[in-house]
Amino acid sequence: MKKSLIAIVLASSGLMLSACNDSNDGGSGSTSSADINNIQNPVVTTTAYSKDADIAALAADSQLMTYKMKGVNGDEVQATALVFTPRTAAPAGGWPVVVWAHGTTGVADQCAPSQQGLQGTQYLLMKLLAAGYAVVAPDYEGLGEPGGKEAHPFLNVKSEAYSITDAVVAARDYLTKQGKLVSKQWMTVGHSQGGQAALGAAQYAARANLDYKGTVAVAPASNLTIILNVGESQVANADLNTKITTLAALDTFTSLITAGLQTSNPSLKFSDIFKSPTDKIAETANTVCYTQLGQSLGGAMGIYASQNAGSLDGYPRTQSNFMALPAVSKFLVTDSQPLQVKLNQPVIIYQGGADTTVPKSATDLLLSGVPAKESQISYRTNDAWDHTTAYVLNLDNIVADVQSLMPTK
Repeated sequence: MKKSLIAIVLASSGLMLSACNDSNDGGSGSTSSADINNIQNPVVTTTAYSKDADIAALAADSQLMTYKMKGVNGDEVQATALVFTPRTAAPAGGWPVVVWAHGTTGVADQCAPSQQGLQGTQYLLMKLLAAGYAVVAPDYEGLGEPGGKEAHPFLNVKSEAYSITDAVVAARDYLTKQGKLVSKQWMTVGHSQGGQAALGAAQYAARANLDYKGTVAVAPASNLTIILNVGESQVANADLNTKITTLAALDTFTSLITAGLQTSNPSLKFSDIFKSPTDKIAETANTVCYTQLGQSLGGAMGIYASQNAGSLDGYPRTQSNFMALPAVSKFLVTDSQPLQVKLNQPVIIYQGGADTTVPKSATDLLLSGVPAKESQISYRTNDAWDHTTAYVLNLDNIVADVQSLMPTK
């Protein structure tokens, strides 16, 4: 995306990027008044995890842990995470911990990775276990929550970060009580939504009150207004199938954002965001997962096009002013935006030039901000990588990155 288009998108959306130093929350860029996790008895329950037989066979211990965390509304809530330990003996200082922050799955409980399985992401986790790291994989706040009462605040950076920091605290509590030797050193690796969450964990790492060593983020979500607007502009003249695929994906993310925002904004309705009858499809974000939601939204577009000479002109998608709604605007500008403070530990970011889900232009803009420039960030790009291959082609490189930032010995 050209710089002129970035300027147009920013101006039209009212998006302002600034170094918003959240000093009261004690991120790694501001530790003077850190919100330290002091939750007593953080582990609620643990049960053996066996959904992914390959990683369960490789790990010495595989547990689904229910733990306590500070939720997006400031209350203590319960969340779930997977905890894996390697078969190798712990080094003298204990196993360092790597947190895996997963990509978008949906907001309904059954969309939690611990509920539907890791679906391919276990291969990185297996490599990390083989390299001698304990691995913690949170579902995020509201995903898989045992009481079924908590919603998932989709793409809320602080919620994701606290899901991660509080899972690490709980996992160490569980493992040490099992007689396992666990280091205070830890770091985060994530892809897509998980890349954004990993950057959030870096910002709020002080909450865990441990030794945070760094972050690896692949195609991290950021600058969501640009992602939504540029995605549409890129397919304006595309063939029908490409247009439907792209627009359905954008509307899927918008649906999940709306569902997530209802956690803190119960009066927000899907009809405030989507035109009828698309609002009724979008509303199923509360009950179905990412793939099924996208198929429903795309299927409706396909039916419309078949009845209108192969055109989507006039198709009822989003309301023209939905990004200006106060709750949505606050989310887009502040609550979903990572890298709002200088990060004290190293960050490695992978980004593909062929990525249409998180365009490189969005990540370029993220890294042009003052906090990013003040942080120690290594930016690794390849014009041929798309949203998936930026991750899958770099599994060994990611493990090497972890080893360089946090050696096991």
